[in-house]
Amino acid sequence: MKTGQVPGFLRGEQPGEKKDSGIARVLYVQTMGAPAWMPRDYAAFAKEGYMENAIVFRCIRLIAEAAKAIPLLVYSDDQPLEEHPFLDLMEYPNPFEPSADILDDIYSYLCIAGNTYLEQVSYGGSPAELYVLRPDRMKVVPSPKGRPAKYVYCIGGMEVEYIVPPGKTQMPILHMKTFHPLNDWYGLSPMEPAAKSIDTHNAAGAFNAALLQNMGRPSGALMVKGGDDNQLTNDQFERLTSQIREQVGPMAAGKPLLLEGGLEWVQFSQTPQDMEFSQGKDSAARDIASAFGVPPQMIGIPGDNTYANLKEANVAFYRQTIIPMVTKVCQSLSVFFRPSYGEDFKVWFDIDEVTGLVAEREEKWTMVEASGSLTVNEKREAIGYEERDEGDVILVPSSMVPLDEDLGDPTGEIDPLTGLPIPPVDPNADPNADPAVDDPTGND
Repeated sequence: MKTGQVPGFLRGEQPGEKKDSGIARVLYVQTMGAPAWMPRDYAAFAKEGYMENAIVFRCIRLIAEAAKAIPLLVYSDDQPLEEHPFLDLMEYPNPFEPSADILDDIYSYLCIAGNTYLEQVSYGGSPAELYVLRPDRMKVVPSPKGRPAKYVYCIGGMEVEYIVPPGKTQMPILHMKTFHPLNDWYGLSPMEPAAKSIDTHNAAGAFNAALLQNMGRPSGALMVKGGDDNQLTNDQFERLTSQIREQVGPMAAGKPLLLEGGLEWVQFSQTPQDMEFSQGKDSAARDIASAFGVPPQMIGIPGDNTYANLKEANVAFYRQTIIPMVTKVCQSLSVFFRPSYGEDFKVWFDIDEVTGLVAEREEKWTMVEASGSLTVNEKREAIGYEERDEGDVILVPSSMVPLDEDLGDPTGEIDPLTGLPIPPVDPNADPNADPAVDDPTGND
């Protein structure tokens, strides 16, 4: 039996005794209490990815816009509350930003850096303001117990320290991060596994732009007439090289090049169509979209038929990307604010109000309604409604009857009102007899 599987009292622990993590001290020794910096260039991700790559920008905007549109609710006993201090806090997080901007920052930083830091400012012992901090300016200082001892925010040569209090006390900083297999303190940005595809996509775009800026002309060669007997001197070669460098770029497009000393310009046979990188660029774009969990169809990448239509792609986007991200944020907020709002505090969302899943709900409701083997209450429960006292019955169309019931000659006439065969006439019945009518007086 492994040590971790041995019950505490067999290892000499007293009931209720709090034990620190066995591996925590190893983590502390590795850093010796020094700040643990982000092991990547956040500025490069932000600039070359989000600011210069249209696919990355569109993916992050799709995720952030969809996620922040899902309202955050406070639940108690699985019922949403209409009033709560957290709802007021999210409605007016600080004097400078509305709730939408706070949520936008949270989701966008998670996509760009894999980390998001939320600062809460307390007044009178209660959370009063919220601010989202830039992840590249924050560093974590580990404690000897392997937990963050403090967070240090660096800006303009100044440092602001946020001490992590002991016990179940309201913390000043909420650190939300994605999973990173090689880092104990920071999350993994989706742009890191997509970095090569981002570079490829950027390079392909820059190449095509350079062709257009130079009037779409491919490169050529300078040939010396007269064979080996007519070679350029070193001075002539250096002067020619300098002249070529001065006439390269978009501002020099179309300007003639002065040739001398028996030089002749020979243009290559390739055309811009032969040299374009459209297919490679689309392939890199698909890889980028996959890294962010965005179906390629949603960002207009041609030739991608992963889903039958845009409706299916949108449902997959919400189910596989948006719902897990919003769930992570809700769980983080719930745990973070429990010291202030109590152990029963829970932030969640109403999945039935998610607009991106409307098509999925319509399909489910249609299937449930069409089922002939469910009671009314079972159908109501399946779509999230409460039971009714009279709902423990199975409703079927009025035209449905048991198979063993005698419906008369199936080749006979059909009643246009009920759609059922008209029963045959009894040959022994008196055709002149009046039809049986109940006596309203009750007399025979």
